[in-house]
Order: sequence, then structure tokens, then C-alpha cells
Amino acid sequence: MSDRSSPSVSRSVLALLLPVLALSISAGTVRAGNLAPPGANERDKSEAGVRATEDHWQLAEETGDTDFLAGMLAPEYRSVNPDGSAHAKDAIIAGAAKNRGSDEAKRKIEAYIAAHPSGTRVTLHGDVAVVSFFDPTLGPDKGIRSSDIFQYVDGAWHAEYSQHSNVGRN
Repeated sequence: MSDRSSPSVSRSVLALLLPVLALSISAGTVRAGNLAPPGANERDKSEAGVRATEDHWQLAEETGDTDFLAGMLAPEYRSVNPDGSAHAKDAIIAGAAKNRGSDEAKRKIEAYIAAHPSGTRVTLHGDVAVVSFFDPTLGPDKGIRSSDIFQYVDGAWHAEYSQHSNVGRN
């Protein structure tokens, strides 16, 4: 298990920030960027590998890389917001597709990340990884903003489920 405080962001906290990304954000799927160490390989069955997958997820949503999302998100993937509403894989992919060819999402996400730093905790158990984003002022035991659950299958990390909270929302 590893904790890091860094300028990453919980996707759930972005829910009200980026209207242009309404579906992606309401689903809590905007990635937290720059989690992996330089040169990390997302296909590695390691903490660095799952962090690199998180980084690629953010980039895919920002740029509309629906091919990556289609392969990385498990068929039954769900993202659950604090109000209990759930968004399936197809909705996440459709939301990301709207960002193709525009840098607006990237600019807004970068500004939000700068204003709302988050820490991350990665816990690995065999083929399962849990990546949690937390308010660094509250810490990883009381300030969880969101968590992503991954399973390592066929040489790659696949997101199975994401859960989001209202902790640290401004």
C-alpha cells in the first residue's frame, strides 16, 4: 500500500466544474493525472502499472481516445456518484468522444487540479488494485473522494468500478 500527496484530483470533485464534460464529470470519470513515475508501463502488474493506467485513462477522456477506454473499461464497468446514480461504460465512452479535437477539457482539468490537490493511495491484492483519491488535509482514512477498482486480466489493468463521495467539495 502506498500513499502520495500530489497535484492529482478526485474525479468526483470535478462533477460541478466542467459543464463541457457533463457526462464524464457527472459519472466521476475525469482522471487524476501524473500518478505514475516516469517510464512506468501500464501493462506491469504493479503499483506503477496501475498508476500509469490511471494516467492514460485521464488522457483518453481529455482527448477522446475511445479505443483505449473501450479496452480498459470492463464490460460491466460502473461509476457511481455520491447521489447513487450510476454511469455505465458506454456513457463514459460517449462523454469522452465529445472531447476529441478540443483542448478545452484539458485546460479546465489542469486548472482544477492546480486549485484542488489530492493524494492517492494504491492497494494491491493479487490481481486486484484499489486506487483511492483523498483530500490531503483529511488523509487517506477520513478524506476519500473517490476510489477505482481494477482487475489485472490478460496482461492489462481493467477498471471494474468507481465510487465517489462529496468529501472536499468546494
